[in-house]
Amino acid sequence: MVGGLSTMESKEYPGKLTPFVVLTCLVAATGGLIVGYDIGISGGVTSMDPFLMKFFPSLYRKEKQNQSSNQYCTFDSQILTTCTSSLYLAALVASFFASSVTRIFGRRWSMLAGGVSFLVGAALNGAAQDVFMLIFGRILLGIGVGFIGQSVPLYLSEMAPAKLRGMLNITCQLMITIGIFSANLINYGVSKIEAGWGWRLSLALAAVPATIITIGSLFLPDTPNSLIERGHDEKAKEILRKIRGTDDILEEYSDLVAAGKDSKKTRHPWINIVKRKYRPHLTMAILIPFFQQLTGINVIMFYAPVLFKTLGFGSNTSLMSAVIIGLVNVCATFVSIGTVDRLGRRLLFLQGGFQMLACQIILGTLIAIKFGTTGEGTIPKTYAAFMVLFICIYVAGFAWSWGPLGGTLVPSEIFPLEIRSAGQSINVSVNMLFTFVVAQTFLPMLCHFKFGLFYFFAGWVIVMTIFIALFLPETKNVPIEKMILVWKAHWFWNKFIPDKNEHVSTKEMAMI
Repeated sequence: MVGGLSTMESKEYPGKLTPFVVLTCLVAATGGLIVGYDIGISGGVTSMDPFLMKFFPSLYRKEKQNQSSNQYCTFDSQILTTCTSSLYLAALVASFFASSVTRIFGRRWSMLAGGVSFLVGAALNGAAQDVFMLIFGRILLGIGVGFIGQSVPLYLSEMAPAKLRGMLNITCQLMITIGIFSANLINYGVSKIEAGWGWRLSLALAAVPATIITIGSLFLPDTPNSLIERGHDEKAKEILRKIRGTDDILEEYSDLVAAGKDSKKTRHPWINIVKRKYRPHLTMAILIPFFQQLTGINVIMFYAPVLFKTLGFGSNTSLMSAVIIGLVNVCATFVSIGTVDRLGRRLLFLQGGFQMLACQIILGTLIAIKFGTTGEGTIPKTYAAFMVLFICIYVAGFAWSWGPLGGTLVPSEIFPLEIRSAGQSINVSVNMLFTFVVAQTFLPMLCHFKFGLFYFFAGWVIVMTIFIALFLPETKNVPIEKMILVWKAHWFWNKFIPDKNEHVSTKEMAMI
């Protein structure tokens, strides 16, 4: 069976969606705000003249003197990109430390550590006097992103009932899109400050989402899975009753205890995760975030301002492109929230892949027709309108597929408890590594590949879509501690899963 285990989809623990679990998941999901705010704020601040004049004066002078009409090579600046990308390397390293904190002390303490680090980093960036202070602040922001990215998706997947895990987990991605949208609006507003200190306000306001998750984490309960893993069985039972809204929790509690026993035997999850029986999980932890960064979302986001300017928005170019794309991003995420637990992960992945592929081929061809290999040319407004339409269609496809599913949901729900923290750390670190690589190489690649860069990413979308079709089992409605069954039922991965497993009963294995 390519898709996974259909018989398990009907398995359901007693309980209901309670206001308590909704509230706790929404509070935890606000961790996504800090990630989104940083994504949105960085590009805007680095385009502000007062910021460039203070920290990168030579770059500022070079940009003002540049008279080239080549649309492919206008914005190539490795110095500025390196400064911005320092966050990703810090997040990569931090995610490994976050794994131990999350496993030993619990998910919420990792969220608290991430919030505090991001808070301090925001303060340093807002008050930065030189490049060193700026980069040091970026590193602290990166540490915060590493801890938040490692803990929040796990928290959401463990707290949510199986039949609604997708919806509640994707609230984190929704918060990321809201953070991006808010940051873009703030950037536009502060750019109007004539005194030239607007960039400080943009950077310092990152403290707002950091404060929300920092304070929120102090009041959040830890997940039953984590409590059992750390030996607090009675507390776990109490929390489980509260989040499920019923006293009939024996079946789910027993499964959690069984997973907890297995986890306690695992002293070195980083060694265990390379064992043969975890090969499917490790493969997904590496390839899904790798593929997500090669969807081509960066090239699409880069070209949007050029096209919006062509449409005649003038000085409001950046705002209009950010607002329109931001709204599409947010709205499409709601589509994912509403459908992921009904249609499943695989269908959204596959549909989104085909949609992005078509748009990239169309956009690459349209740009090739007008700019050719020289990068010189103009685009009529009607022509540009069609390109903007396809950009929005592309962003929508990404926002309800690879955005939420590849970023937070699927990697956080596929690991057994004993390697869950380590697996999520690998997912975050691979994501940050290739975010850094793409950020460093994207502009030079655009300058050399020209319109061919669209086809380059389209090729990768073909590869990742085939990979999902063949190798990712369907995980919707499957209890998180029974996920081993979907791997055992898969046509390829079943050879790696032992016939006897402490997570599942002989009867459940016989269902496969």
